[in-house]
Amino acid sequence: VGFQKILTLTYVDKLIDDVHKEFRDKYRNEFQQKGTLGLLNGTFDFKDDFLRLLRDAEESSKVRAPTVMKTFEQSQKSQKTVKCMIETRGEKPKEKVKNKKNKGSKKEGTEAVAAASKVSTGDKQPSTAGDKEELTRDEILQKNREEFFKKHMKAGEKSSRSPKPEAQKEKGKKPRVWDLGNSNAKVLDYSNSATNGSGEACPVEEFDPDMALGDRNREPGRLYDLEYESDDEAEEEKVIQNPSKPSAKKGGLGGMFGMLKGLVGSKSLTREDMDPILEKMKDHLIAKNVAAEIAVQLCESVAKKLEGKVMGTFTTVTSTVKQALQEALVQILQPQRRLDVLRDVMDAQRQRRPYVVTFCGVNGVGKSTNLAKISFWLIENGFSVLIAACDTFRAGAVEQLRTHTRRLNALHPPESHGGRTMVQLYEKGYGKDAAGIAMEAISYARNQGFDVVLVDTAGRMQDNAPLMMALAKLIAVNAPDLVLFVGEALVGNEAVDQLVKFNKALADHSMAQTPRLIDGIVLTKFDTIDDKVGAAISMTYITSKPIVFVGTGQTYCDLRSLNAKAVVAALMKA
Repeated sequence: VGFQKILTLTYVDKLIDDVHKEFRDKYRNEFQQKGTLGLLNGTFDFKDDFLRLLRDAEESSKVRAPTVMKTFEQSQKSQKTVKCMIETRGEKPKEKVKNKKNKGSKKEGTEAVAAASKVSTGDKQPSTAGDKEELTRDEILQKNREEFFKKHMKAGEKSSRSPKPEAQKEKGKKPRVWDLGNSNAKVLDYSNSATNGSGEACPVEEFDPDMALGDRNREPGRLYDLEYESDDEAEEEKVIQNPSKPSAKKGGLGGMFGMLKGLVGSKSLTREDMDPILEKMKDHLIAKNVAAEIAVQLCESVAKKLEGKVMGTFTTVTSTVKQALQEALVQILQPQRRLDVLRDVMDAQRQRRPYVVTFCGVNGVGKSTNLAKISFWLIENGFSVLIAACDTFRAGAVEQLRTHTRRLNALHPPESHGGRTMVQLYEKGYGKDAAGIAMEAISYARNQGFDVVLVDTAGRMQDNAPLMMALAKLIAVNAPDLVLFVGEALVGNEAVDQLVKFNKALADHSMAQTPRLIDGIVLTKFDTIDDKVGAAISMTYITSKPIVFVGTGQTYCDLRSLNAKAVVAALMKA
């Protein structure tokens, strides 16, 4: 059995099965009476039976006759005649005829070959006169085939030549004209446009509201918390549902030893006790997208907190370390100062000024999409919104916001709000100074009585110094009430680099003595990461700023507030 690769024995599998059945049947009663301990103390005389089964297996393998190779007479090659293998001069090979591209010629060729093969195989002992007769038939077939090819080739040339005069008439490439496009660059300049703030600029669009809203049973204006069911809750439910099931696998002694394993008693925890567990916890956090540097710092802080602590009698080191890490993570996700946007908007209303929010972040994280979601949430809470299109660089940025404005107005038409348009777009086209557009939009909102101004900015990489300087200028000049960094939940170590460099750029390029930094975070694409929620920990740990909004989908209702316990439960899931 051990050397099957060296000595191939075909009967080994059958022998093992026979031995197993024979041994089981012979000592079945003894097993049932004495139990498992009978296997250790009992003696079994099975040598003769084994040798008998071995002989039977060897004999059965010899009975099988070896496979015999076919003779030449039995093969298909012997059926072929010499004549069918001879090629006549001037005749094309049969395979080439079959591989013609023209379908008609292919069909005709295969019929001809079939006819020729029938003639050749029909007479096995032909005479000399028969040979001449068959050759003349082949020549006739060849001549007919060539004439057939010529006819089809001429017909193909005629059909291919016929559309050429039309193609010559339509020479030259014509530029494609799009429905909403215009080649004139002046059309893209909205500096002298008088449409900003008017209802005609954003006509009501008809579309399916279910596609934009998603859940129709939700409470309007409410920002729901993230939901996540941890494994501990699921295990508790299983225990409650099956309280009467005894553990059949574990015996009395085994269960007791399992309980006592890993218990520390009343001794104090040392670093040596915690190091193996903390190493596993660190790898687990990194696997869940927590930045490596932050995972190390978290484990280090937990170790310092627990070192020297006296454990309870029935408490394991693993459970203690895990509990301490969970508490530290929840504390990170719940900063000391929590942002209440609705309360701050009402405070600004009492001061008769608009509440200004600026969105910033790297390219492609979802700034414009989540700005539209936040607009919808504010409108449902009764606040009017002015969107400032300050992304004057990305192609289609203004048109994207214009589409969102039309759809939001379709969901909340002026008729439902006493004739007041709840959301409008302030735009000045492309290639303009973003800080100047934001200043004009804020002034326009103050004059027109808007409650909130949402400033959309262009995406920029944290290493691009000129663009970071322009962002710092926009924030310093307009002094928004809230600066939100939009980051996606898919990143790991990159989240730390982005936030650190954005804050550093805002501090370096600010003209004020106390520079304005990031106030909060919008975490997007949270529905794409399953339980790899480490980016939330990385962002809040490095900035000590709260995650204000969480984007969880594509509809306007897919906006949530952060639930720290739900995120930690997902993070600690094995």
